[in-house]
Amino acid sequence: MNAHLPQPGLQIQSALATQPQMAFGIQSIDRQTLKNNVVGLAKAAKIFNIPTTISTVESESFSGYTFPELLDVFPNAKTLERSSMNSWDDQKVRDALKAAGRKKIVAAGLWTEVCITTFAMCAMQDAGYEFYVVADACGGNTREAHDYAMQRMIQAGVVPVTWQQVLLEWQRDWAHRDTYDAVMQLVKEHSGAYGMGVDYAYTMVHKAAQRTATPHESLAPVPAR
Repeated sequence: MNAHLPQPGLQIQSALATQPQMAFGIQSIDRQTLKNNVVGLAKAAKIFNIPTTISTVESESFSGYTFPELLDVFPNAKTLERSSMNSWDDQKVRDALKAAGRKKIVAAGLWTEVCITTFAMCAMQDAGYEFYVVADACGGNTREAHDYAMQRMIQAGVVPVTWQQVLLEWQRDWAHRDTYDAVMQLVKEHSGAYGMGVDYAYTMVHKAAQRTATPHESLAPVPAR
């Protein structure tokens, strides 16, 4: 198996599944960080025109609706509702993955030890997909549940990645100017300290305008009397 993601647009598709009720039980990662990472991954997929499938389970009866921040990345996308914990057990999901015509799946979702593990195992065994699990855009009921699920999948052939690793591997070269600005914008919004550093470099070194929706006047110091 080739453990490297190919150039965008060749063989990759992404699959995302995140709902609030399932997030309530997450203990392996900070939940706000999880949301940040999932949305960052989704925006990366959009920048590089990666076919993306959003699946949901028992939305109205139990799990709730997918994070609105995620849905807003793909405003016209249909969510694929299912009753099964394993996405592979729903024919709509299989059909959507097949229709994309790609053999590499980059997946994120909840919970790592249930929905992601069963999906990965079945998709690899039944249809020969190469599977990449975005570890920091998934979450488990406990730290151990997440870690052992990742180990189990790795032993079965899954390639573990992180969301920012995926983004930068898709960008690959800063000379790719057609995606450079969008990637930099994404980094500023979702990459934490790295994004802060980019903002600092742009404004202090390159003298770019501050990244605000409206200008803000700075009043000079006035020593107190």
